[in-house]
Amino acid sequence: MAEEEETGKEYRWETGYEKTWEAIKEDEEGLLEGSVADIIQRAKRRRQADRRGNVRLGMMRHLYLIVDFSEAMSNQDLKPTRHLCSIKLLESFIDEFFDQNPISQLGIIITRNKRAEKITELAGNPRKHIKAVRQLAEATCSGEPSLQNALELSLRSLRLLPSHASREVLVIFGSLTTCDPGDITVTIESLKKQGVRCSVVGLAAEVHVCRRLSRETGGEFGVVLDDCHYRDQLFMHVEPPPAASCLESSLIKMGFPHHTTAEGKETPLTICMCHLDVPAAEAKGVSHSGAGYFCPQCCSRYCELPVECRACGLTLVSAPHLARSYHHLFPVENFVEMEQNLDLHKQCYACQRSYGDHDKHVYECGRCSQVFCLDCDLFIHDTLHTCPGCATNQQTFHLMGSGDNGSSLSVNLI
Repeated sequence: MAEEEETGKEYRWETGYEKTWEAIKEDEEGLLEGSVADIIQRAKRRRQADRRGNVRLGMMRHLYLIVDFSEAMSNQDLKPTRHLCSIKLLESFIDEFFDQNPISQLGIIITRNKRAEKITELAGNPRKHIKAVRQLAEATCSGEPSLQNALELSLRSLRLLPSHASREVLVIFGSLTTCDPGDITVTIESLKKQGVRCSVVGLAAEVHVCRRLSRETGGEFGVVLDDCHYRDQLFMHVEPPPAASCLESSLIKMGFPHHTTAEGKETPLTICMCHLDVPAAEAKGVSHSGAGYFCPQCCSRYCELPVECRACGLTLVSAPHLARSYHHLFPVENFVEMEQNLDLHKQCYACQRSYGDHDKHVYECGRCSQVFCLDCDLFIHDTLHTCPGCATNQQTFHLMGSGDNGSSLSVNLI
């Protein structure tokens, strides 16, 4: 009985703060800055410690963002409101998502007034989604959300995708209730059967149905504490998740078109395929000179990459796009945390900053044995994806990339 009560306390918000205050201790001068800095350091590296090697990832991702636009999003616990705070963070999230997953696609669904509405279809153009999100800043938050309707709407599109595609749903939920037309457990079972991974970011408190949705489909669930924590919870979903068990490996036919210009050539005036549906008022700045990217299979013209050819269905990408997706398969191994010693560790190998008394821990690469500070450790793993010490040591560099990580994507180049 005592164990059950202790387990139940883990769900209390107060318990987390109690543990925090127990961890804070005064130093010799009676200051708390050292303990607070140590807690922040460990919190920053917690996500890196959870990363596991040799995990098969879903590289070609198809993600639907479901955003709650109910009356609960008008609350002001996140400044200025939950609604506007979410809009601002979603712009950054979409930009970062396509930077790290350039061959993936994303769509946006909102739910309010007990209904679900699709704002954008699955597409790989980040500017299109960011423009739609900015327009949502003027939308009105009203009524109650319907989680079931939003999930069913996303499932109707995701179930049509090929077996090699990663299917995901990310729900941003601010309400404590959901008004559904039927049994939502049936919808959860359908999502699980189709291999759709659902994750939820709660803005108010833990809701049982959201927790169950995440647990049953293999997703992540979290409740935000403030706007900074909100950003961390949201950006956790930028990296590709482990591939679903039903995800099949398959050859994907891709085209790598070169950018051609119309200088010195007599080319007819054409409009690119990606602007066929754009109204004339918005297409004034679109070039009609004939320059652009031409599909190697059907010669359709496009302004930018990556894109899926609307004429023949071929996925058009560039080599850097594929390379940015590939680095997720062979991530930099976690560095070993060490106690800082000024006699042994003079300065960070990457930024050349000298260590001080505030640097309680340093981080050593297991391959090249170079030592880095915390900020460089985070930058290497989250942004650079290459150890500077290993890259400058040719013998170590040739050994990198010899991992056993599996890929859910093989590419047939044309």
